[in-house]
Amino acid sequence: MKIEKVEVERFSLTSLKPFDAVVAALKSAVGQPDIVEFFKASRAANSFPELERVVQSGLGRTGFMLFAEFDLGAVLRRETGSKMPNSMRFLVGNPLIMKEMVKYVPDAGSYAPVTILIDERSDGVHLSYDRMESYLLPYGSAEALAVARNLDAKITTLLRECAN
Repeated sequence: MKIEKVEVERFSLTSLKPFDAVVAALKSAVGQPDIVEFFKASRAANSFPELERVVQSGLGRTGFMLFAEFDLGAVLRRETGSKMPNSMRFLVGNPLIMKEMVKYVPDAGSYAPVTILIDERSDGVHLSYDRMESYLLPYGSAEALAVARNLDAKITTLLRECAN
């Protein structure tokens, strides 16, 4: 048994836009394939070029797709019966980017697709993301870190766009 400590850097910014507008901006920027059909088509691909075509068809203009979303605020409201602030967790990524990181650091598969958290607080709508580079830094792979830095730049650009 092995337990390792991984220090994570969180990127976070605050928007004065309404929560629904921030969420709509995110959803309009990423592909939203029928995920069940996407996985069926991915498994049915007989070659890597065919798989690439399946992935490309699911990506949005940012080069990412939405794998899942979780309405955390709705869960809290069900428990408390009160008007809790909105909070949504989105799993966003690109299987081709994930592949490149996992090629060099198998544990990278634990961190991708990435989580984007959008939640309401007293000072505005927060958009947060745990930087992939910080997850992969302890593994020491220059190749994986280069992919992670590129991913981080794309995600933080996306979040800035959604916030403004």
